[in-house]
Amino acid sequence: MGPEAALDPYFKKRVALVDGGERLEFEVAHTLFASHQVDNGTKLLLRCLEIEKPPGRILDLGCGYGALGIALARRFPEARVVMADSNLLAVRYARRNAALNNVANAEVVGSVAIEDVPAGEYDLIVANVPAKIGDEAIEAEFVRGPRERLAAGGTYWFVAVSGLNHLLKRIGGRQELALRQVRKRSGHTVYRVEA
Repeated sequence: MGPEAALDPYFKKRVALVDGGERLEFEVAHTLFASHQVDNGTKLLLRCLEIEKPPGRILDLGCGYGALGIALARRFPEARVVMADSNLLAVRYARRNAALNNVANAEVVGSVAIEDVPAGEYDLIVANVPAKIGDEAIEAEFVRGPRERLAAGGTYWFVAVSGLNHLLKRIGGRQELALRQVRKRSGHTVYRVEA
């Protein structure tokens, strides 16, 4: 545990993630999502992600303590990664974890969905959709919103608990969205949306 963690009353422990043979470590707080270990949905999304050409700009929406965004920043060191979360404690920990994992190509912002995300389009957007925010918020903030920020040829990859599959299929049909189910495993489903 680093000196910052020792002084932080929210600090719980460190968790690890192996991505592409590389071990990443994350400090987590008691109240943050997946504070026991990196979420299985996040791990599944990272395993499924197929990118044809390296992205220039990446957005991790609802980044939590930064597992997805930091792993992608390490995979694509030439990319500029923006990690955004509405929870300011998550923002604190994502910043701390970017430094802990020597990630210099990422910035972390506090933002309700894409509201305060830096302007412009993104080649790759990723998210682990929060299941408890309500159907309307999922549709507006985690389906329509990210789709509007995709660059031409860009992709939006997200993972959701499988209990949301019926909702996501309805949203996809209503939005005339090319929503493709990529993989379903261990209670999670990975989806891909193209620009």
